[in-house]
Amino acid sequence: MKVYGIRNCNTVKKAIEWLKDNGTASEFHDFKKQGIAKEKLLEWAKEVGWERLMNKKGTTWRSLSAEQQQNVKNEGTAVALMLEKPSIIKRPVIETGGKLIVGFVEEEYKTNFKKQ
Repeated sequence: MKVYGIRNCNTVKKAIEWLKDNGTASEFHDFKKQGIAKEKLLEWAKEVGWERLMNKKGTTWRSLSAEQQQNVKNEGTAVALMLEKPSIIKRPVIETGGKLIVGFVEEEYKTNFKKQ
């Protein structure tokens, strides 16, 4: 299992702590420090949709001008923005067993990560 996010993000911290507390090992990829490949974003967008990957509630989105926000109209423009500003990606993104889980919702984690 691989967890993608930003190390100092509170939601990512909660998710990693939940996984540890429930006996689920994971590898962490900090896409703010290590970057994220365009191909990876396109793969995720194909699986869950670019709209789900874009965090429109966070400070990065809110700091964009109205024009910049309006320019995000499709997968291409969304992926370009996520590459430019990786902190706009909803966090965490977890790849596990052929599934992609975006964000931290405890009920979803309970369903997908059985205590070992």
